[in-house]
Amino acid sequence: MTRPTALVLLDGPVSDATEVRSSVLELVTIARSLGRVDVVTLEAPSLEVLAVLGAHGVEGVHQAQLPSSLPADARHLTSVVAAVLVAAVRRTDADVLLAPSGFSAKEAAAVAAARLGAGLVTDAAAVSWDAEPGGALRATKRVFAGSWDVTSTVATDPAVVTVRANAVVAETAATPTHPEVEALPIDVEAPAVTVVAREPKPRTTGRPTLEEAAVVVAGGRGTNGDFGPVEDLADALGAAVGATRDAVFEGWFDRYVGQTGVTVAPRVYIGAGISGAPHHRGGMQASQVVVAVNNDPEAPIFEISDFAVVGDLADVLPQAAEAIRAHRARGAQQ
Repeated sequence: MTRPTALVLLDGPVSDATEVRSSVLELVTIARSLGRVDVVTLEAPSLEVLAVLGAHGVEGVHQAQLPSSLPADARHLTSVVAAVLVAAVRRTDADVLLAPSGFSAKEAAAVAAARLGAGLVTDAAAVSWDAEPGGALRATKRVFAGSWDVTSTVATDPAVVTVRANAVVAETAATPTHPEVEALPIDVEAPAVTVVAREPKPRTTGRPTLEEAAVVVAGGRGTNGDFGPVEDLADALGAAVGATRDAVFEGWFDRYVGQTGVTVAPRVYIGAGISGAPHHRGGMQASQVVVAVNNDPEAPIFEISDFAVVGDLADVLPQAAEAIRAHRARGAQQ
């Protein structure tokens, strides 16, 4: 039987990068369990990136060759990325296309699925073959604000799946590969949308992105506008910082976790001063471990928490940050 091919969208900078985003390596780890692994990229990968991909078992890299007439700012528009994905699937005869679950990648994957006539599952937490490699694909995800786990079978060939960050732990391959880079000519028309300005927001805090962080510390109305303890604990843990909708609306922080904000699924989620309204729970309930700190013992968030701390966050969080730093200092001395 022919070995199935899993195609992964290499999202993020690769031309001058020395690291590959953790979410991509997680996708590659999943893809390796499905069959041969190829990746598609809109940029020429650096030697460092190729080495990392090879260590994780990638066999082929397909670099999109876009028309020179295409404006540089249009390279990452949904219509362009979707055209690249469609061309890559057809070139590789891929059985499954995997992409991250970020806003832009998810949108491009959906457009590509429509053009390919493929079944689509978004925000999956697990992906596997139903019975035998190359058969129907199974994808598991959480729905209804994290209340249900649903496993869907995708009967089409190919299948398109976006996978949420932290779904698996990225692992290197038992046998490293030497991925070959192949040009992938793309015939794409000028997009109907004109990019007027594009200003990537620089990361000045050194913290991981909220969407991909393994640990998230979030604050709510209980902070009373003081996010200092929340940010200090996050820095001690190397975590990302988020907030509830109310906290964002009050102007206390700018990254909102919730059903209509950013949906996160970290390995550890720490909610401080958060009551646990349904719209917030819908954005974080897929977290593997939930820790809640609230001075109200009846707070709804305790119903879904693995660990509950009843107390004032202004007292609890600084003590936790101090203990974590002391523990890490002892570990560094050993």
